[in-house]
Amino acid sequence: MKIKADYTNAPQWKELNIKSSLPEQLECLNELAHNMWWAWNYEARKVFKSLDEDLYEEVGHNPVLLLDRLGYDRKEAIVKDKTIMKKVKDIYAKFRKYMDVKPDSSRPSVAYFSMEYGLDQVLKIYSGGLGMLAGDYMKEASDSNVDMCGIGFLYRFGYFTQSLNMDGQQIAKYDAQDFNSLPIERVLDENGNQVVVDVPYMNYQVHALVWQVNVGRIKLYLLDTDNDMNSQFDKPITHSLYGGDWENRLKQEILLGMGGVLMLKKLGIKKRLYHCNEGHAALCNLQRLVDYVDSGLTFNQALELVRASSLYTVHTPVPAGHDYFDEGLFGKYMGGYPARLGISWDEFIGMGRENPDDHNERFCMSIFACNTCQEVNGVSKLHGWVSQKMFAPIWKGYYPEENHVGYVTNGVHFPTWCATEWRKVYDKYFDPSFLSDQSNEQIWHAIYNVPDDEIWATRMTLKEKLIKYIRDKFTKQWLRNQGDPARVVSLLERINPNALMIGFCRRFATYKRAHLLFTDLDRLSKIVNDPEHPVLFFFSGKAHPADGAGQGLIKRIFEISQRPEFLGKIIFLEDYDMQLARRLVSGVDIWMNTPTRPLEASGTSGEKAEMNGVVNLSVLDGWWVEGYRQGAGWALPQERTYQNQGYQDSLDAATIYSLLENEIVPLYYAKNKKGYSENWIKVIKNSIATIAPHYTMKRQLDDYYSKFYDKEAARSAKLQAHDNRLAKEIAQWKENVAERWDSIRVVSKDEAPLYEERQTGKKYKLSYVIDEQGLSNAVGLELVILKPDTDPSDRRIYRVDEFKMVGHEGNNFRFELEVEPEHAGTFKTCVRMFPKNTNLPHRQDFCYVKWLD
Repeated sequence: MKIKADYTNAPQWKELNIKSSLPEQLECLNELAHNMWWAWNYEARKVFKSLDEDLYEEVGHNPVLLLDRLGYDRKEAIVKDKTIMKKVKDIYAKFRKYMDVKPDSSRPSVAYFSMEYGLDQVLKIYSGGLGMLAGDYMKEASDSNVDMCGIGFLYRFGYFTQSLNMDGQQIAKYDAQDFNSLPIERVLDENGNQVVVDVPYMNYQVHALVWQVNVGRIKLYLLDTDNDMNSQFDKPITHSLYGGDWENRLKQEILLGMGGVLMLKKLGIKKRLYHCNEGHAALCNLQRLVDYVDSGLTFNQALELVRASSLYTVHTPVPAGHDYFDEGLFGKYMGGYPARLGISWDEFIGMGRENPDDHNERFCMSIFACNTCQEVNGVSKLHGWVSQKMFAPIWKGYYPEENHVGYVTNGVHFPTWCATEWRKVYDKYFDPSFLSDQSNEQIWHAIYNVPDDEIWATRMTLKEKLIKYIRDKFTKQWLRNQGDPARVVSLLERINPNALMIGFCRRFATYKRAHLLFTDLDRLSKIVNDPEHPVLFFFSGKAHPADGAGQGLIKRIFEISQRPEFLGKIIFLEDYDMQLARRLVSGVDIWMNTPTRPLEASGTSGEKAEMNGVVNLSVLDGWWVEGYRQGAGWALPQERTYQNQGYQDSLDAATIYSLLENEIVPLYYAKNKKGYSENWIKVIKNSIATIAPHYTMKRQLDDYYSKFYDKEAARSAKLQAHDNRLAKEIAQWKENVAERWDSIRVVSKDEAPLYEERQTGKKYKLSYVIDEQGLSNAVGLELVILKPDTDPSDRRIYRVDEFKMVGHEGNNFRFELEVEPEHAGTFKTCVRMFPKNTNLPHRQDFCYVKWLD
């Protein structure tokens, strides 16, 4: 036989994870590194940085990786360094004091579901504003010491990192996260094995590992399908944020909603309320319905309990931004659930349709959320109204302004986004109760006591810090990707810390109108190249890999920035993440936002800028409608002048140029002998004193409790008391009303027809007798009066007056109303009949309406 020259089998590599050991004196740092508390405590970050400053930068400020890579000799040296060890001891004592406070049991407990969380750049489970909001919410829940937990995904690849090639084309790169080097922990069962949640998909199960992130006092639980128990078709469910096709998106939303509830059950966690942050998590209510029905309740009884304990927050201002699924795809995964609930397929899928009987309409997660949550809210006052209009077709019979959709304006977590330099200023001049009473504007008015010199010195320190950060982070990247070294060096040299710096940094969706500034390049060139009054623009942000238009905007801005007249004056900073965001919202002088009205649901980056002495220049949209104060920033009008978007863009661009040329630049450069503009400092102080206190995450969390959580918890408790007695009674009452609704009729009506001419100042009586078909005082009547057609407002209701039930004979109930017209004009009127029960939270809870002749 011939002997082969080469003969070997393929190795079966197994992952061996060897953790670095720490001296006993430093073990407390391991606990601290695995709690995201350090992400919003600058003293903790300083301690980690002091262990090895170069290594701290090399590992991207990740304390877990820092401790893992510290050499033996360096660890020994740290233990012997009394200065460092005192800092370690002091910061751990502060951490333990914080952690040992028990949760506030007087406030309802909450399970919070979100597809993404922005806690820190080292944990890539976020993409943009929605994640930033959710991450800040978890942090504030910890600081406010409420009983809350978060549910989300541990993404293997997360969202992409961004770079630009020599032509300005966005390059998206997905880097796998090494879970062993992240500030996360495996959730273990009583046998020391990692908890696995089995989530049903069609006729098989997907197995999700459970991890946890310690967010101060709060636990954030993350599901992970990238394991060997799953097939190649299911491992990728938690690979990428918003990645894959619509089938993968549906699989993600099943895992988040239904898998999240199953996980809580497996961990023995019970919360009073379930909060869906966007429609992605809506199926949590489906699993809860199934659980209640399995316990012996009917579907209608279960729905009462689920609705009463659920809240849906919508962040998207247009219907196209919501998730819709074709009936075939939805049925592929959800086909077995109607039988488990005791309803038909048409009834089930109808819960996700504006028109339940329209078989051509796709299933919408947001509509399902509206139908299974007692409360719904937008994320700013304006967005609340936009959402009322957007969801109005779900509750036919009521005008948008009548429905129950509310709002809580977004805020930002102060300790995370306020620069250390400003924290020290606030600690020095503000009342000691400041952090626990952040929404108290009177405390913030102490900023007027801070010397102008100190305000300016703080601003200049942060501007220089931003420029240093840019030079340190981007030099190698630009040299690698953008070719000509001389051009890159020239660009870096031209960044002038004394220039007026303006930031435009956000997701590159077309409605954000990043192109607006470049409408008139000649005029822009004059603004940025004024030798006495230089202006510098920073742009940053990612476009979704599937958004060609957004990527095209980035390419165009990059190309303009490379032109000689704009080099070093317009700069695009790649890979916008939390670290870069923190530098920008504190380092520029003006934060600019130019969305297409009214497509900015809220926006929060401008709120972060406020607490750092950075002034906003924005269209009156989103939060800025409420936030703008004269003398504390600049605003483009809220109302459109033109319906033609091109004309409106041109007008808004001209307005921005004019503001810069005639107000902003002259104000900034009206400098005194000390080198700063006293009037500019006045704008900064006004902005901090009158705007910042109203847009903290503490105020937002408190609003959710006062507007939604508290009242839902109280009503939910009533429904559940005495073996769900009230829930059963309401369900039975609704069934009785629904069964007889069509047969309820008008027996008689008194007074001349409503369409006859009336006079102001005179009283008119209306009366109806209604045969309630055996129901006892189960309906109400009201006169609805609409505004004249000439009224320019998009709110149609003039007034609504309810009839009084004055008596009955058998099934016939008499209703009367006295009307006294106040204003002359041509109004439309009609009488509306509705089910009436004091145990209902609002009309849309049981949206039956009959308009009477």
